[in-house]
This record gives sequence, C-alpha cells and structure tokens, in this order.
Amino acid sequence: MRRREFIKLLGGAATVWPLAARAQGERIRRIGALVAYAEGDLETNLRLAAFRQGLERLGWSEGSVRIDYRYSPAATADQAQVLAKELVTLQPDVILTHSTPITAALQRESRAIPIVFVTVSDPIGSGFIASLARPGGNLTGLTLFEASISGKWLPMLKEIAPHLARAAFVVNPKTSSFGHYQREAEAMATSLAIELVPSPVETGADIERTIKSFAREPNGGLVFAPSTTTTVHRDLIIALAAQHRLPAVYAWRYFVAAGGLMSYGIDPVDEFRRAASYVDRILRGAKPADLPVQVPTTYETVINLKTAKALGLAVPPGLLIAADEVIE
Repeated sequence: MRRREFIKLLGGAATVWPLAARAQGERIRRIGALVAYAEGDLETNLRLAAFRQGLERLGWSEGSVRIDYRYSPAATADQAQVLAKELVTLQPDVILTHSTPITAALQRESRAIPIVFVTVSDPIGSGFIASLARPGGNLTGLTLFEASISGKWLPMLKEIAPHLARAAFVVNPKTSSFGHYQREAEAMATSLAIELVPSPVETGADIERTIKSFAREPNGGLVFAPSTTTTVHRDLIIALAAQHRLPAVYAWRYFVAAGGLMSYGIDPVDEFRRAASYVDRILRGAKPADLPVQVPTTYETVINLKTAKALGLAVPPGLLIAADEVIE
C-alpha cells in the first residue's frame, strides 16, 4: 500500500480521536496506542491513518471508540516506561504497541490489559508470548521479520556492488532484536566472503561517527536492520551514504523513496491496518492468549535507479526483474 493511497487520511495524528454523539447508555470503547516515532512524522501519520481506516472498515467509527495516542521517538527506556504507565492508568480496553522496547514497557506495566503489538521481530525470544500459535498471555499481534531476512540483504548488496568486501551491520541493539538478525547476517557474510562489521549505534552522532569511520576503507557497504533509531535518523543516514558513496540496503521502502539505494522488507503501513482486525476481535470479546501471532507472508524489493547512477552502480538485470518497485 503506497503513500498516495493515504494522503486523504493525513493531517497529523491527534492526541485523541474526536468523538461523535452517542446514544445514551452505549459505552465508548477506549484504545491506547504507543508509537515509536514522533508525532507528525509522515510514517507515523501513514501508519496510524491505516490503523484507523482498518477500524472503520470493521465498524468502529469515531463515535464508537476513543483512541489515546502517545509518542516515543528513540526514547530512553525510562521515557517509554513513563508513557506506558500513562496509558495503563487510563484503563483502555486494548493497547496497540509499536516496536520491541515499547511492547516490553507496556508488558511491564500490565499483565491484564490486552496488548496488540506490531513491528516486533522476535516475540518469543523477547518473552512476550509462549508460542506463535498460542500466545498464552495478554499479548498478541504481528511479527516484523523472520531472522532469515538478514540473509537476503547481503546478497542484494553484493549483486549491485560486486567488489563489496566489507559490510557494516548498523542497528541499535536497544531498539531492535540485534542478535536475532546478526546471526543470520554473519552466516551469509561468511558464504559470500564478506567481512561483516557489527556497528551498534544509539544516537545520530553515533551514526555519523560510525559511517564516517567505516568509509575510510574501500569496497564497503551498509546494511540497516530494522531499528527505531535508524528510522528516526533516516535523512541523516541517506545523506551520509551518498556523501561517502556507500551502497546501502534497508529494511524499509521509505528509505529508498527518500533517496536510499534499495530495500527488502514488508509494508509497515499494511501491518498497522491489519492490526485493526486484532483490536476488533478483542473489543468483541476475544482473548489475546487465543489469537495466533501473524507472521509476514509478503515482502517487497524496491530500488532507486537515480541513487544507483549517482553511486556509479549498474543495476543487474536480475535485480531489476526481482524488484517490486523501481524509483526513477
């Protein structure tokens, strides 16, 4: 689902979804939402618009639910915990959480309020659920990526940059399941004779320092696993990759739309839309423990030809054929 399909839904995510008049005696259901991006960020708007659209299609109009939003862009664990506590204090019927650290913060605050998570990489390893088929507690939702996806990013990078000998694996281990992805990436790097350089970052300054240092040696490339920190600083990352002429592969399409080289991953906007069905089922009486966690079934490859040309790279025909979208 592309941005243009949601333009009419934009305009910023309000703190509370406006309420219409209700017939006397009807209870307005309350939903909490804690998002890992900034209020007003385009990606935030797109995802929350998709979530609201999903609810509306299932019969939850403005007058039947109230949504209380909180935003935690690259927040510290303490900040996320404060926001989680605020939402739990409101006693919503269900809470939508976004990212692994934010879901962990909500889980610490409540083992009773139903929680639907999105953009979580390893819910079993993170202790959120007992199994995908039978979550077993008050959490369920949609997983982000299988660990094996990190084994796809490096071959793409090697295909478009045949002389690649080194790859920086850039991610914030505090906002992503670092080990979940790194193990697969290391195995693939070995098979491709690429030196994988784990590059943990936590701030924009870390990102700038890491890329600048890595670029001092030739034949390098960048791999960005999904991480709230790198998403928040995506404009900086794209500019640095261009400045140092480093080919880079990302987990998200919007990096490529903003000038990055290429991506392979899921559509996060669609994931928020699908999360509405879980919220709907819970509001109608289902228990999270009985709702199987959904895993991704569709991935998309996106390539920016203008960026490839600027880097002096020729996109191989096979990669072009495999691309779901080519940005020119």
